[in-house]
Amino acid sequence: MSRTVLVRAGLLAALTACVLTGCSTPDADETPPPTAPADPTRSPSPTPSDGPSPKTSPTTPETSPTTPETSPTPPGTSPEPPDQAKGRWHPQPGLAWQWQLDGRSDPSVDVPVYDIDGFENSAADVAVLHRAGRKVICYVNVGAWEDFRPDEAAFPRALLGKPNGWRGERWLDIRRIDLLRPIMEKRFDMCRTKGFDAVEPDLMEGYGNDTGFPLTSDHQLAYNRMIAAIAHARGLSVGLKNDLPQIPQLVGDFDFAVNEECAQFDECASLTPFVKAGKAVFHVEYEGSTAAFCADSRRLKLSSMLKNPELDTWRKPC
Repeated sequence: MSRTVLVRAGLLAALTACVLTGCSTPDADETPPPTAPADPTRSPSPTPSDGPSPKTSPTTPETSPTTPETSPTPPGTSPEPPDQAKGRWHPQPGLAWQWQLDGRSDPSVDVPVYDIDGFENSAADVAVLHRAGRKVICYVNVGAWEDFRPDEAAFPRALLGKPNGWRGERWLDIRRIDLLRPIMEKRFDMCRTKGFDAVEPDLMEGYGNDTGFPLTSDHQLAYNRMIAAIAHARGLSVGLKNDLPQIPQLVGDFDFAVNEECAQFDECASLTPFVKAGKAVFHVEYEGSTAAFCADSRRLKLSSMLKNPELDTWRKPC
């Protein structure tokens, strides 16, 4: 599920010190693409003017947070052995893709890469896409608790912070790596067991939002690197979702990037470290028309398309 479309408007001020480029707004005369009905199990995607859902007081952790893990290697470098990296899928810049998180996947789109929900799709669904010659990415939320997931009871309630604006979701205290790691390992085990080639971990920039916890950029770096390591240990490629300010430190730890709305906010150039490293950048916009961003996307070698915020099957690629 797309998250940045909601949280940016009210929370970008918290990232002022980290913002790499200025923001721009879409032209008033551009119209959004047609929308399809959202899956009833998912909350609709509000526009920035809607604002987030009412917040509750953050839960106070029952135990003090552990010191964030630090990477044993310099920032921006991969800590894993080269032989392990060779066995994974390495998506190259410019690959066409489909991003569908609304229900089970529809395999009818003729593209080489599919990004679909890891819980809502089965091993058989992944196999159908593989038989068509496609690589398949497993969407998993790593930054927020979701009350509609089958493992929701596995999360200690002390880890649950403020609502993030999506029905049934609350930010996680990512400082508690000791508690979150085994939960995320089980989720990534699910992705591997179902046959996915890669993981798209969502909500990897909690430190820039009003989570109810005093998260810092160092906490986020430690958590994001842990997420990448968990994926790599299972032979899965992993993408950095948004978190543009930390790309210079994290490009070496991730195999590709997934971005929402970099054109709307005039941030797409921030993703060039991935392209220069020969890694794909899978990018979507939700407003305006492809004419507004496709020329820049082609110049920057991004894999771009226009999508409905519900992330149903509709797409208009560059």
